[in-house]
Amino acid sequence: MSSQPTHDDRVDQPDDDEPDEWDKRIIKTGCHDENLKLQLCHADTGDWRQCTKEMEAFRKCWSDHNNNQRVRTVDNDID
Repeated sequence: MSSQPTHDDRVDQPDDDEPDEWDKRIIKTGCHDENLKLQLCHADTGDWRQCTKEMEAFRKCWSDHNNNQRVRTVDNDID
């Protein structure tokens, strides 16, 4: 017997091209590209200290899009 998935097995699987909840939240920040570069740097190096350029770009983007203020007001609704 083959261990390859059948067509019926693949139909029930979610589409990996669709953004998940995490991706949707990062996209809304306006810093999705910077976040992706930072994550890839860490995945490649295994050391955040080697990703200072990417971290700085992400922090600048975060600040430029006023995300600190946006996140602060969203979190205020949580009790």
